[in-house]
Amino acid sequence: MIGLISATAAGAAARDRLAAAWPDRTRVYGGPVADAVRTAFAECGQLVCFLATGAVVRLVAPLLDDKRTDPGVVCVDEGGRFAVSLVGGHGGGANDLARAVGEVLGAEPVVTTATDAVDLPGLDTLGMPVEGDVAGVSRALLDGEPVALRAEVAWPLPPLPLAAEGAYAVRVTDRLVEPAEREAVLRPPSLVVGVGASKGAPAEEVLGLVEAALRDAGLSKASLAELATVDAKAGEPGIVGAAERLGVPLVTYSAGRLAGVEVPNPSEAPLAAVGTPSVAEAAALAGGGELLVPKRKSERADGSPAMATCAVVRRPGRGRLAVVGLGPGARDLLTPRALAELRRASVLVGLDQYVDQIRDLLRPGTRVLESGLGAEEERARTAVAEARRGQAVALIGSGDAGVYAMASPALAEASDDIDVVGVPGITAALAAGAILGAPLGHDHVSISLSDLHTPWEVIERRVRAAAEADLVVTFYNPRSRGRDWQLPKALAILAGHREPATPVGVVRNASRPDESSRLTTLGGLDPATVDMMTVVTVGNTATREIAGRMVTPRGYRWQAAREDAR
Repeated sequence: MIGLISATAAGAAARDRLAAAWPDRTRVYGGPVADAVRTAFAECGQLVCFLATGAVVRLVAPLLDDKRTDPGVVCVDEGGRFAVSLVGGHGGGANDLARAVGEVLGAEPVVTTATDAVDLPGLDTLGMPVEGDVAGVSRALLDGEPVALRAEVAWPLPPLPLAAEGAYAVRVTDRLVEPAEREAVLRPPSLVVGVGASKGAPAEEVLGLVEAALRDAGLSKASLAELATVDAKAGEPGIVGAAERLGVPLVTYSAGRLAGVEVPNPSEAPLAAVGTPSVAEAAALAGGGELLVPKRKSERADGSPAMATCAVVRRPGRGRLAVVGLGPGARDLLTPRALAELRRASVLVGLDQYVDQIRDLLRPGTRVLESGLGAEEERARTAVAEARRGQAVALIGSGDAGVYAMASPALAEASDDIDVVGVPGITAALAAGAILGAPLGHDHVSISLSDLHTPWEVIERRVRAAAEADLVVTFYNPRSRGRDWQLPKALAILAGHREPATPVGVVRNASRPDESSRLTTLGGLDPATVDMMTVVTVGNTATREIAGRMVTPRGYRWQAAREDAR
């Protein structure tokens, strides 16, 4: 919950705007300001104070305890010009809150955290526990000193300027080790503990077994990702309680699923009880990984039979492939989601000219793998291979990456051993359509006239079908130096079904600084004026030029009524 506190009418007006925008996330605190701050600090995870920063500093200073647990505090000035991240920039989420408040109120977010100021992800913002010399390693990164990456567990990390050697180090491990001098240790959530339990098994017995299994194997409890068990035990209080006390989710699988998992220590007892020869080992291995601790039973002080079993598995970090559409070229048509993926990726793969468009948006430490035209399949294979190595990869394409771009070759190469995320982008057809007016107002189709990958016979059949179906047609890749006859042929096919006066829109470099566009007709278009940077949109029989714009009505009945009225 976000506590909102104000002292003046202007502050209250901005406070109420934020409360209206986030009704389920905010709570307004009234009364004396000092009392409101104290109450909100104790009750909320974050605060937005519509007060001067000096006043808030004095009010919250006595309340501060630990930056890992203190709420994040943001101050907004009386004029609503700035949203200042004051306390808990990383741990309390105040930096992100300041940006979010800025978006709602139109205020400029002010973030002074050192790593954010130079566009480096903080080690305490990576979504995993971190310990050791975090401040020293962060300072070394900020100062440009070589910081070594010691990855004992392959895990996708955001871009960080890490080296093979250095006086400081970032260590990625799930082992129970003490950080060395000048070392920050990241604990990835790589461990899964499968648990089985008899009915009525105490939570203390399950918890003690899990903790002992991890400790005896030299594994860190901070890297525990989840407990896993069979569906029949989903409500077993001892297992549920242990998961709650460990602060991890409880994942369950059907007996049939677990029965199909090969394990080293099957048993008749669970087969008779819940329908699978293994619960602990099978549940731990159900999501894949390496068995580190085979089935182990709990030990009871009175010597009575054990009521719990567990097994521990290390799951490798799954690589992540984001296939990102950059849009038609204008920076303001790059979506926020695409920008977030570009900044999240530790490896960027793309066509050299597209990389140049967004190179300035990449975080320091991003590894860029670029290549030229004609290497599309190689780029797809490279991106998938990097993801399989456990990297966070962004594979970029212009427009929408799924439209005549990199998504299809990449996904044809990828299997289910990596996570794949598609990020849509504004296509050239949509950008051109917006420039021309509303040519895509009714059913439409896009056809590429490049026969480098598709035989011309197939392309011609598709053009003919679109012509017969009276669809608006957008032609991609219409003409190049080596392909100058395909566009005239396609236009001739359409001319067999449409009048010469049918509107045609021609847009070159849509949304870019050298953008150009014009309206012509099917009979008047000169194919020699078209090149590979051009999108050609041919209207259907209902498309009209209205006030210099190309318009395809949404319904023929509307068009007929208008013409009758004339």
